Amino acid sequence: MQTGANGVRLTMESALTARDRVGVQDFVLLENFTSEAAFIENLRKRFKENLIYTYIGSVLVSVNPYKELEIYSKQNMERYRGVSFYEVSPHLYAIADNSYRSLRTERKDQCILISGESGAGKTEATKKILQYYAVTCPASQQVETVKDRLLQSNPVLEAFGNAKTLRNDNSSRFGKYMDVQFDYRGAPVGGHILNYLLEKSRVVHQNHGERNFHIFYQLLEGGEEDLLRRLGLEKSPQQYHYLVKGHCARVSSINDKNDWKVVRRALSIITFRVNDLLSIVASVLHLGNVQFAADEQGNAQVTTENQIKYLARLLAVEGSVLRDALIHKKIIAKGEELISPLNLEQAAYARDALAKAIYGRTFSWLVNKVNKSLFPGWRSTTVLGLLDIYGFEVFQHNSFEQFCINYCNEKLQQLFIELTLKSEQEEYESEGIAWEPVQYFNNKIICDLVEEKFKGIISILDEECLRPGDATDTTFLEKLEETVKNHPHFLTHKLADQKTRKSLGREEFRLLHYAGEVTYSVAGFLDKNNDLLFRNLKEVSMGRGCLQYSAEQGVSTQFKNSLSKLMEILMSKEPSYIRCIKPNDAKQADRFDEVLIRHQVKYLGLMENLRVRRAGFAYRRKYEVFLQRYKSLCPETWPTWDGRPHDGVAVLVKHLGYKQEEYKMGRTKIFIRFPKTLFATEDALEVRKQSLGESQAFCVKSVLQCRSSLSVMFSVFLVAIAIQSWWRGTLGRRKAAKRKWAVQTIRRFIKGFIYRNHPRCPENEYFLDYIRFSFLMNLKRNLPKNVLDKSWPTPPPSLSEVGTALEQKVIASEIFKGKKDNYPQSVPRLFINTRLGEQGYAVPVIKYDRKGYKARSRQLLLTQNAVIIAEDSKIKQRIDYANLTGEQSQTWGSAHCIVTSVIKNKQLVFVLDKNEIITESVCQFKIS
Repeated sequence: MQTGANGVRLTMESALTARDRVGVQDFVLLENFTSEAAFIENLRKRFKENLIYTYIGSVLVSVNPYKELEIYSKQNMERYRGVSFYEVSPHLYAIADNSYRSLRTERKDQCILISGESGAGKTEATKKILQYYAVTCPASQQVETVKDRLLQSNPVLEAFGNAKTLRNDNSSRFGKYMDVQFDYRGAPVGGHILNYLLEKSRVVHQNHGERNFHIFYQLLEGGEEDLLRRLGLEKSPQQYHYLVKGHCARVSSINDKNDWKVVRRALSIITFRVNDLLSIVASVLHLGNVQFAADEQGNAQVTTENQIKYLARLLAVEGSVLRDALIHKKIIAKGEELISPLNLEQAAYARDALAKAIYGRTFSWLVNKVNKSLFPGWRSTTVLGLLDIYGFEVFQHNSFEQFCINYCNEKLQQLFIELTLKSEQEEYESEGIAWEPVQYFNNKIICDLVEEKFKGIISILDEECLRPGDATDTTFLEKLEETVKNHPHFLTHKLADQKTRKSLGREEFRLLHYAGEVTYSVAGFLDKNNDLLFRNLKEVSMGRGCLQYSAEQGVSTQFKNSLSKLMEILMSKEPSYIRCIKPNDAKQADRFDEVLIRHQVKYLGLMENLRVRRAGFAYRRKYEVFLQRYKSLCPETWPTWDGRPHDGVAVLVKHLGYKQEEYKMGRTKIFIRFPKTLFATEDALEVRKQSLGESQAFCVKSVLQCRSSLSVMFSVFLVAIAIQSWWRGTLGRRKAAKRKWAVQTIRRFIKGFIYRNHPRCPENEYFLDYIRFSFLMNLKRNLPKNVLDKSWPTPPPSLSEVGTALEQKVIASEIFKGKKDNYPQSVPRLFINTRLGEQGYAVPVIKYDRKGYKARSRQLLLTQNAVIIAEDSKIKQRIDYANLTGEQSQTWGSAHCIVTSVIKNKQLVFVLDKNEIITESVCQFKIS
C-alpha cells in the first residue's frame, strides 16, 4: 500500500472518500452501527482492497490476509513514526507508535493487548511490533544486544511453545505477556516474559492432522549427525510414539531444517546451556517409546531396556530407580511408605504424566533463562507490555483447556469494557461534556460463576480433587449441579428442559459466556486439574536442575491466580487493543468466509465495543486539526484564521449549518455525534478542492504570462536574498562559536577548581596551567631586587616545590650570570642538592703558581671524603683522603705553620698565617 493504485487508495482512505469502494477506516463512522451485517460488509470491502486494518475508535481490528503485503518496510515504519494517530491510515505501526509516544511523553507504562482465534495472526502482530521498536528506537551497542535478544526470544519460544493445529500451522499453545523495558532516552534496555497455561497434553497426544511442538521435528530434521548420535535419536519422526499420533509429521508449509538453524542461532545469542536443554527434549521422545507388558499378576513391566539406558544418561538418574518408578507408585499413609505396583493402564498414565511434567517445567525454565538474559541490571524508567493470548475457543469437543481459555477471555472482556468506558468518561469529563451512562452487559456475573471462592466452578473443582474417596469427573459434575444449579448462565443435562437436553450430554455442562453458549465435557477435568505425578517419579526426575517440584495448587487455581496478577498488571498500564480475525479456515488468500467472521466478531465482543464507543459521539478531533482540514469551507477562516482555534471552529460550524444536537464544543476538541454530518462535510471539502484547483490553475497561467518581464528582477532579488542569508548565517555562526567557547572555558575552569587538589588529570590541567601562568606573571612583576632581599611571593599549593626552585634560580642568577659561559644552558635544569657530598669546612684561599708564584683566588672545601679546590663554580682539583700516604707539620717563625702532605709522589704544602690566610704550593719532586 505504498505506490501506484495502493497510494491512490491510501489517499482516498485518509480523505474519507470513495466509501462505497473501500468502506470506512473507523467503524464508529458507520451510519448503521448497530447492524452486524453492516459491520461485516465494511470488513469485506476493505479486505477485498487489501486494507486489512480498521479502527473502532482506538481499537485496531486486523484481518489475516494469508499473503505477504508490502506494508511492513522500513519506509512504512518511518511514515508512521511520530505521526498523530488519525493522520495516517489504520496500521499496526500506528498503534505501536502511539503507545511508544505516550510512554515517552506521559511517562506512564503502556500495554498492547493482542487477542483472537488461533490462526488470526496474533504471533505475527507481536513480531511486527517488536521489529518496529527495534528499527525506530534509539540505539547503542548495549541496546542493539538487547534488541537482538528480544527479537531472538520469539523463535525460541515458538519452537518450544507453538505447534501445527487444524486451524494454524504455527499456533501458540500458551499465553504470553512480554514487558519491554525502556530507559530515559526511550531505548529498549531489557524485557521480562510471563507465560500462561502451556498445553502440556499435546506432548503425549495430538488430534488427527496436528503435530507435537515444533522443537521435536526441528531437532530430528536439522540436528547434526554427532548431536543425534549423542542423544540416541534417529532422523525419522515416525520412530517416536509421541510424534505419530496426529499422522502429520511433515508439513509442506513448514521447513523444519531451516527453522532449526534459526533456533540454534537464537539459543546461542540468548546464551543457553544448549546441551542440557536438548538432552531433556530428547528424553521426552525416549520416554514416549518406553513400552510395558503385563506379568502373571497383571502388573506392568518395562520391555524396552534400551530406552531406559538412554533416559538414565540424558536425565542423569539411575536406570534401575527410573524403571521401578515407572511401574510402581509410592504412597505415604500414617507416616509409612507403601510401594504399590501399577497395571498397564496406570503405567502408561505415569509415563505420560512424567513426559508432560518434564516438558512443562523445561518450558518454564526456558522462559526464566530468557528473562535472565533480558534483565537490564538496573530499574528501567518505563515499561511497554505486549499480551499475546488465546482468543475465545469453541470447538465440537471442548474440554478443560477451552474452559480455562474462555475464562481468561471473560476476564479480558471485563477489563476491556471497564477501561473503554473509563477512558470515554475521562475524555468527556476533561472536555467538559456531560457523560451519559451507557447500558452494557456486565460479564462480572460469569466471572463470579467461575472464580468465586467456595461457590465458583474452580473452587468446586479443587475441592473435588482434594477430597478423600473416589472422586471422578461425574461426581464433580454432580457437585456443580448441586452448588450452582440456580445460576442463569449455567446448564447441564439434568437441569435443562426437555428440548435442550437433546443437545447436552450427561457428562457435559454449558456456560452462557458474553460471546455465546459453550458446552464443555467434564471428561479429564480432574486429571488435568490435578496434573498428578506420582511421588517416586517426582523424586527421580529431580536429578536435573531445571526440574523442581513443590506442593502446588490445582492447575485451574494456579491459572486463576496468575490471571488475577495479569489483570493487576494491565490495570496499572494504559492499554491499547488489537483484535485479530482470520478470514477462513483453509488459510487461503483473498477468501472471505462471512459465517466464520461473524462468529469471531461475536466472540471478540466487537459489536459491544462499537456500541459503547458510539454511545456518545462518533467523531472527535482537536480544534487545530479540524480547523486546518476544513477552513477552506468558510470565507471567514480561509485562507488563515488569526484568532483562537476554538473560535475559528465555532465560526466554521456555524457557516456549515451544523445543528445543535449534531455536535458539542469541548475545551480542546469538537465532538460530532453522527457520521452523516462528518461525511457531508467531507463531500463539501472535495467540491471545494476542485474549485480551488481551478482557481490555482488560473493564477498559475497569469503568472506564467508575466514571468518573462519579471524574470530578471526576480533573479536579482534571489541573489540579494542569498547574499543576505549567507552573511546573516556567517555572523550567527561566529556569535554561536564565541558563546560556545566561553561556555566551554567557564565549564573547564569550574571543573578544574573542583579537582584542584587532585593529581594532574584532564579535568584539572586547564585550571593548573592558568594558576601557573598567573603566578609566573606575578613573579615577573615582583622579583627580589638583590640577593639579600628575602621577600618572595607565596606560590599556590600545586607550585610549592616549583616556587622554591625558582627562588634558588634567582639567587644563582645573581652569582653566575655573565660569569659562566654555560650559564644560559643550566637555567632550565633543576638543582640537585650537591655534587660534592657533605661539606665540613669552606674558605677562600690564594694559590701561588710554581713558576713565577702568581697569586690566584680559589675556594678550599673540606668534606668528609676529600679536599676540593674550586674556582668560582668549577672544580679545579679534588684530593681524596684515601690517596694521602703521609703528612708532617712544623712552625715557621711565629707567624706561620707549615703543613706538608705526601700524595703519591707529590708533596702538598699548606701555609697558615695568623690571619688564617692559606697559601698552597704543590712541589713536584720525588721524595727520596
